[in-house]
Amino acid sequence: MNLHPKYFIFPAILISCLALVFISRSVNAGYAQAEQIAEITVTTADTNHTSSISRVFPEEIQQWNSLIVTHAHEFNIDPNLIAAVVLQESGGNPTAISSSGAVGLMQVMPRDGIAASFECINGPCFANRPTRIELTDPEFNIHYGVKMLSSLISKTGSPREALKLYGPADVGYYYADIILAIKANHQ
Repeated sequence: MNLHPKYFIFPAILISCLALVFISRSVNAGYAQAEQIAEITVTTADTNHTSSISRVFPEEIQQWNSLIVTHAHEFNIDPNLIAAVVLQESGGNPTAISSSGAVGLMQVMPRDGIAASFECINGPCFANRPTRIELTDPEFNIHYGVKMLSSLISKTGSPREALKLYGPADVGYYYADIILAIKANHQ
């Protein structure tokens, strides 16, 4: 009995389709595994345990690299985000004092000086903060500022939201967006 070739077309198409499904599932499993690896890599990268800030930051910021990296790792924040804050806030000057009274590399509001006159609902706004003298110490300032920012990130769930609260009041996301743009431009 001789079978005409047309009788083999349907089984050949069926076998080809099954083979494509099998190959597709294998490839998709490979993609899924690659995505899992990428996700693990991203998660690991998000812990931000780099040994230095980006080399694109100017020398005025690079000089604080070890302090920035140490405290950023301590509080699990990207060191480049901290470097961006330092660049924007003080330009790397540890004795910088703003017109509103913020002090040091990360421009933290102290409990004394001009900031002592700021009143909140329950009394002086910054009564529980360090002094101006303490905040002119670079290590103390970076540690305190990174700790504050870390707390705000934990509270809000987002670096942008945290930066909105860290920066000047009543400017919305303006400050946060500046810091995030500096970080993006220096990576």
